[in-house]
Amino acid sequence: MASGTMTSKKRLSSDERRALILTAAIAVFGAKGYVGTTTDDIARAADVSQPYVVRLFGTKEQLFLAALDETLRLLFEAFERAAGPGLDDEIEARMGHEYIGLLSVRGLHQTLSHAFLLGSHPVIGPRARDGFARVWAYLRDLGFPAERAQAFLAQGMMLNTMIGLRLADAAEVDPRIADLFGACFPTEKATVLALAPRVDEPW
Repeated sequence: MASGTMTSKKRLSSDERRALILTAAIAVFGAKGYVGTTTDDIARAADVSQPYVVRLFGTKEQLFLAALDETLRLLFEAFERAAGPGLDDEIEARMGHEYIGLLSVRGLHQTLSHAFLLGSHPVIGPRARDGFARVWAYLRDLGFPAERAQAFLAQGMMLNTMIGLRLADAAEVDPRIADLFGACFPTEKATVLALAPRVDEPW
């Protein structure tokens, strides 16, 4: 009979392990960027071997593309939860709430930002451009006028910038940053501050 103090580690399927590595990749790429990240960093974060990461995804470039695809999948999934049968006065608030909720996926917003800054990369650039264009087209297909879609994207990019700068700690001590959070997220400030990464967190 097995001892009650012993626990067995659940053996993950290859799909589960792939999902685990992607979660780790989004977190690490988000914190360190594409250039600053190695497959070994991601393997350590996922608690798997580096050769296993390479076996599943190939190169770091291919892993970044997979992480970008996953962030976009989660993004559109969140938008679908918020979108109603047609355009209404509350749709930006619902979609914004879902976008803020994605802060629970560590590194998602930063990974998007890193991808959007890699426009000159011969492989990542085209995929990032396509992803950004898909977001714009999604808003327009929902019926957003151009000005409304532009304002919504600008708000999202503002959140990405604030999260990338790890301003949450500063909001507690710097009145300028506290005002910034309050002005940008008047109804969601507490949620953003609760979910935002902190300066001393590795990712």
